[in-house]
Amino acid sequence: MNDKKEKNYRPNVAAIVLSSAYPAKCEVLIASRIDLEDAWQFPQGGIDGNETPKEALLRELKEEIGTNEVEIIAQCPQWVSYDFPAQVAHKMKPYDGQRQKYFLVKLKKGAKVNINTEVPEFSAYKFVPTNKLYEYITFFKRTVYKQILSYFKKEGYI
Repeated sequence: MNDKKEKNYRPNVAAIVLSSAYPAKCEVLIASRIDLEDAWQFPQGGIDGNETPKEALLRELKEEIGTNEVEIIAQCPQWVSYDFPAQVAHKMKPYDGQRQKYFLVKLKKGAKVNINTEVPEFSAYKFVPTNKLYEYITFFKRTVYKQILSYFKKEGYI
């Protein structure tokens, strides 16, 4: 008898937000979560009801970083999944992890990032070169980030 339960992944979108200086300068936005100490990540969030991933992306960017004034450069064709670590899992019931669609976006000239949103999720943000990213990113997202960044690098975007 197989007792292994099927994992329940939350449908989610995530954005690698390039500064408006791209492609002359390749820096990505990371933000520090309010609810987890020293946990830097890309903006991301759940897909609601009948939303398309693109609709969820634009809504989540507005909710999390105060702007959805972006140009979508590319999206990863595959969905990627990860499991929540113990310190996050209890807050995310009934989900075991997330299944994500990644977008590579560029801030439009003049777009302003503002993390002091209606329901703030981040305490700080910064733009960092991709080769410095892993000095900040929380441990449980590193594998997925390496996979996604490798895809966008292979395709010639970063």
